[in-house]
Amino acid sequence: MAEQVRLLAGGNPQIAKGDGDAPVRAYIAAMPGWKSEVGRRLDELIVGIVPKVRKAVRWNSPWYGVEGQGWFLSTHVFSKYVKVTFLNGAQLLPEPPGSGKDPDARWVNIFEGELDEEQMIEWIRQSAALPGWDGF
Repeated sequence: MAEQVRLLAGGNPQIAKGDGDAPVRAYIAAMPGWKSEVGRRLDELIVGIVPKVRKAVRWNSPWYGVEGQGWFLSTHVFSKYVKVTFLNGAQLLPEPPGSGKDPDARWVNIFEGELDEEQMIEWIRQSAALPGWDGF
């Protein structure tokens, strides 16, 4: 029987730090409700666009990167949405709508039934082709 994953504030799964597909899949499987389907679909899109994508879980969030270029995307669960952060998002066209203290990062919050796959594909394509973040 699989071990129960603890959900942190807002419903974010607590998944141990790890590299590769397995910890990311564990995170996606533990995402509550409709968010798990969003996580699964995002993962499929990323793998389809970036076949040799690097995956990891850090800070209870999945990270996606390209070897030699750094990390370009991470996701995180909140109570009402899934946040998709593009680490080099300030260079994307159009820029994702969310921004904060990091001058390079931009994000989009995906609410139930609101995954714009066409726009997400374009952002993933652009972001994976640019130098990413190499912070861990």
